[in-house]
Amino acid sequence: MPLPLVPIAGVALKFGGVALATWWVARSVRIQPARIDQRAEDALDDLDEGLAARRPTDREQANMTGRFRRVVRLPDGGAVEIDAAFLARFRARRV
Repeated sequence: MPLPLVPIAGVALKFGGVALATWWVARSVRIQPARIDQRAEDALDDLDEGLAARRPTDREQANMTGRFRRVVRLPDGGAVEIDAAFLARFRARRV
């Protein structure tokens, strides 16, 4: 019985391409270590869950905040807490 090499080769090419792209990005992108600002950490911890947007009248900008907190139960009985928070500013000015 002949071996079905076409499906195996297709999977190998797909995963090989992903591995090559990941390797190339890891080699070409130099990520600098970021500083930790405790004031920013405290501000992110104080955010309420959900999205909020506001546009101050005294500035030409829009601000948005968001937070997502969930506990994910794993099949082996463990759990992982996911806490994602962000502060964003969008500003557009005519020059």
